[in-house]
Amino acid sequence: MTDEINNPDIPVPEELKGQVAITTLDKIYNWGRRSSVWPMMFGLACCAIEMICTAASRYDLSRFGMEVMRPSPRQTDLMIVSGTVTKKMIPQIVRLFNQMPEPRYVMAMGACASGGGPFKEGYNVVSGVDTYIPVDVYVPGCPPTPQALLHGLMKLQQKIDNESISTSPWYSQGASEAIPIPILGPDLIDPRDFDRIAARRKAAAEPSPEA
Repeated sequence: MTDEINNPDIPVPEELKGQVAITTLDKIYNWGRRSSVWPMMFGLACCAIEMICTAASRYDLSRFGMEVMRPSPRQTDLMIVSGTVTKKMIPQIVRLFNQMPEPRYVMAMGACASGGGPFKEGYNVVSGVDTYIPVDVYVPGCPPTPQALLHGLMKLQQKIDNESISTSPWYSQGASEAIPIPILGPDLIDPRDFDRIAARRKAAAEPSPEA
């Protein structure tokens, strides 16, 4: 690599030499990561059946390097949320996401995980898992076919290909902040809304000027 940078036939400005090295490292590093993405092995509803079919021999998931589904979040870098996300389940999903090492990715598989599906705004269903954790790829369908899931995995590989060591958040100093785990009571409460809830309660408790 040093010989390529210093090659007089291919002049590289001094201010770009460091960037050339980073770009080459990005390609090598991203190639390794895109070819060994390990999904977490769990399913929530009928989309999980299609995920199991995709992992069978007919669709040859191993050609993407993704056939090793791990039982522990600490051994995975891809969470496939496959199925309906209920209010009782979302605290566990957020907890599993926080336990995954970086770099980590989330795929919302199917209409329910992406936006609630036919149960949207139901009394016990979360209208999209992206309300609580960041989603990188959405796979439409109810349920999606194995081909659709494979297309979503290839889209994830494209995203990995475009990442850079110099700008990726997981290479910055300090650990990333964990997402607060939702609290399940009579209804689901996001701890990130505490300040807004307190402000509304305070405003409701103050006497009206007309009174």
